[in-house]
Amino acid sequence: MAWLEKTTSGHFHVGFRHGGLKYKKALRTKDAEAASARAHRVAENLMLLETGRLHLPADADIGAFLLADGRQDAERPIKAKRKLRLLGQLAKTFMASIPDGALEASTIKGMQTHLRHLRRVLGTSFDLPSLELGDLQAYVDTRGKDKGKRGKCLSAATIRKELTTLRTLWNWSKDAGHLKGQLALKGIRFPKETEKPPFQTLAEIERRIARGMLTDAEQDELWCSLFLTTPELAELLNYVRETARHDFVYPMFVFSAHTGARRSEILRSRLDDIDFAEGQILVREKKRVRGRATTRRVPLSPLLRQVLREYLPMRPGGQYTFAAPADMERSRNKKASPEQITRDQAHDHFKRAVSGSRWSEARGWHVFRHSFCSNCAAAGIDQRLINAWVGHQTEEMVKRYRHLIPDQQQRAIAEVFPE
Repeated sequence: MAWLEKTTSGHFHVGFRHGGLKYKKALRTKDAEAASARAHRVAENLMLLETGRLHLPADADIGAFLLADGRQDAERPIKAKRKLRLLGQLAKTFMASIPDGALEASTIKGMQTHLRHLRRVLGTSFDLPSLELGDLQAYVDTRGKDKGKRGKCLSAATIRKELTTLRTLWNWSKDAGHLKGQLALKGIRFPKETEKPPFQTLAEIERRIARGMLTDAEQDELWCSLFLTTPELAELLNYVRETARHDFVYPMFVFSAHTGARRSEILRSRLDDIDFAEGQILVREKKRVRGRATTRRVPLSPLLRQVLREYLPMRPGGQYTFAAPADMERSRNKKASPEQITRDQAHDHFKRAVSGSRWSEARGWHVFRHSFCSNCAAAGIDQRLINAWVGHQTEEMVKRYRHLIPDQQQRAIAEVFPE
């Protein structure tokens, strides 16, 4: 069986199945009658192939072979079959090729999610060399109708990330000799994006929610923009110090709040990274420079210095600053020695620590990064210092936290327009 597909440019492709796989071949024509005749020829030759009257050479391009009636001496020579063509094959091989430690675990997990959606929409057996702009636009249109968190329509930013993963897969496949040319992304129309709200204080968010008329998705977006003022941070840290179930939890909270480090950077921290003599902490990065592990240095605050000096002598051992003791209660097997805390364990300890408190809606460790940046900006710290302490920031991200705390805004406008 063969069928015709028309691209946005008006050209025809012929699609067919063989051996349980789906193929698509460009017919290089916009003429419907000519395309129909060629599709009929493909269908006839496909039947001959399946009944054994034609034999497909091992190195043949099956689409060209069927269009040429199985002749090796056709006007357009049969191209050698590439080892990998199908989306599912390339995605699996690509993910297996990523060296250990080359990317963040969260980055790999995100890429796996993106590839899963690409396979679901385009098809695992999609012939990737035949991918055209029309196929990508259809993918964007389909994903734009899917639901994201809390039933909200999927954002254009998420779809762009999925296509970025596809481009990474394509470039790797090209370097490996499986594909040729560039991925056609220019001209794709994405759903209209809404600017993310600036980071807001707890009081601001609670007032907006109390007024009502916000959907769950809108409330969730507000909580994702939460930042805590310095008094609120101090109150939260005191609360965690009194309620934390394990010795490493409170020091981790202080480390995060007073350095602006990402969760993964906190978990990678090692004893040698803490320099009390110089009064600074070395933060190990993986996101700032693609393909290279980099570092940055953040000054030790007085509280963080004190907390770490008290915590380090009692830590369970190992090279990591924050390690789970071997006898800690776990949901799975016990470990023979202290081990690095995983990202899931860190998230679980965060939610347990703030559960039942006024900060229970905080989404995770990243709230401290938001708070660190916002409070530094509100205190008038030079933007270059903030960027150096937290790592490279996009202008869009800087815009979200480069604002004054509401009370400071009121004082500032009162100076311009006094009573």
